Amino acid sequence: MLYFARWKILLILAVSLLGILLTIPNFLPQRVVDSLPESFQREIVLGLDLQGGSHLLLGVETDVVVSERLDTLRDDVRQALRDDRIGYTGLGIQGQAVQVRLRDVADREKARTALNALAVPVSGSLFGGGQITEVEVSFNEPDVFLLTLSEQGLQQRISSAVDQSIEIVRRRIDELGTTEPLIQRQGTDRILVQVPGLEDPARLKDLIGTTAKLAFRLVDLSMPAQQAIETRPPAESEVLYSTDDPPQPYVIQKRVMVAGEDLVDAQPGFDQRTNEPIVTFRFNTSGARKFGAVTQQNVGRPFAIVLDEQVISAPVIREPILGGTGQISGSFTVEGANDLAILLRAGALPAPLTILEERTVGPGLGSDNIIAGETAAIIGALLVLGFMLVAYGLFGIFANIALAINVMMLLGALTLLQATLTLPGIAGIALTIGMAVDANVLIYERIREEINAGRSAISSIDSGYRMALGTILDANITTLIVALILFNLGSGPVRGFAVTLAIGILTSVFSAFTLNRLIVSSWLKWRRPTKLPI
Repeated sequence: MLYFARWKILLILAVSLLGILLTIPNFLPQRVVDSLPESFQREIVLGLDLQGGSHLLLGVETDVVVSERLDTLRDDVRQALRDDRIGYTGLGIQGQAVQVRLRDVADREKARTALNALAVPVSGSLFGGGQITEVEVSFNEPDVFLLTLSEQGLQQRISSAVDQSIEIVRRRIDELGTTEPLIQRQGTDRILVQVPGLEDPARLKDLIGTTAKLAFRLVDLSMPAQQAIETRPPAESEVLYSTDDPPQPYVIQKRVMVAGEDLVDAQPGFDQRTNEPIVTFRFNTSGARKFGAVTQQNVGRPFAIVLDEQVISAPVIREPILGGTGQISGSFTVEGANDLAILLRAGALPAPLTILEERTVGPGLGSDNIIAGETAAIIGALLVLGFMLVAYGLFGIFANIALAINVMMLLGALTLLQATLTLPGIAGIALTIGMAVDANVLIYERIREEINAGRSAISSIDSGYRMALGTILDANITTLIVALILFNLGSGPVRGFAVTLAIGILTSVFSAFTLNRLIVSSWLKWRRPTKLPI
């Protein structure tokens, strides 16, 4: 147990040195860190409770998801019956179903075949090979068909909408350049968002809360906007207002000529003529083709750019735009143009998000938490170091050296993994110090027992390490299992504590049993004592 091959010594020293080198940048000024090699410029990421930031709990408006699915289903029914030249009337939405009445009962079987094509499975069951049918076709009268959204189909669609919302929110926040945001699902229709270090929570709410459904639609010139407000707009149009102050009304055709889904890129910029902030955009092949055809056929007509049912701008088409690129101009600030570009690049949310809970942690409170955590950890460490020194003398010094390197390795591992350090994480570091000392106490007490039994110095140390190994592994493995459970079942600070605890367990076993044993072994070879100062 006390013999180390040369390669093992080099490996132990290399791992210890790497941990120390990775930790050092956390204690250096930022200008010094920037001058280091890129691989050593990493620093520990502080959590929300240590550096301040924003905490939001968002709710996905699932009613909108269901409503939009019913609207789509109604349009699909209309299209399917028209394609098969089947006469119908009374097409509308009834609760969670679409109802349609046939003009001629003789078309019943033909209509059944056409409508059954809409009831296709949307997902397969993982267990048992079953399928989820989103739409169920039935009839309560010979000439009346009912297409109902199934409960399983609705749950699957809502779950998909929440997953999509999480991904889009993540893309939007990543564009802000923040470090280590926490974005995760809570329950069936809620999303938890924590962004450490964000100084403008209002901007975050605006960015997340905007649905960002972009559409390019023609302006209806058949009726003035004021007349449409006082009477009613044409059947295929609606009145929308601009984002100006005060808002200006427009009569906009309901038909979407080009959808925002066809965008592949959007970037902020400046108009070369007016030097005003704008947003330039680029379509995919399909979008470029549709955009070119619309602008070619409607030269001289206003073309509205609509975002979330608000008209951003409605420029007149001066000439066909065939390159698949364009620009959005309006009363933008530089930050507003940048945010709009972020929204368009990230994509539209499948449903609006409602802020259910909001908390903002100021940087002052985060600084207080850091000071309190550091103070507690330092006091605990000093007490532990003092105890080991008093209880075990020279061997206590060996244990304290290994303990100091253990803490450095733990911080180095957190730096390397870019794990987020929270206040519970600091508690995990303090707990790690206690666990590392506990392993040393087990070893040293076993060595004392061997000495009292009359064994020689070398034999006592060798037996002490060998006999204590099983107990140390048992204690640390069970704690590691608990840490893994906390990580899988917990969230936020609980997971931060679990990560710190798990890494601390690994570094503690390494420092107490391997590094400390190497120090003791080296001392034995150097001094060759006949009596142990323990």
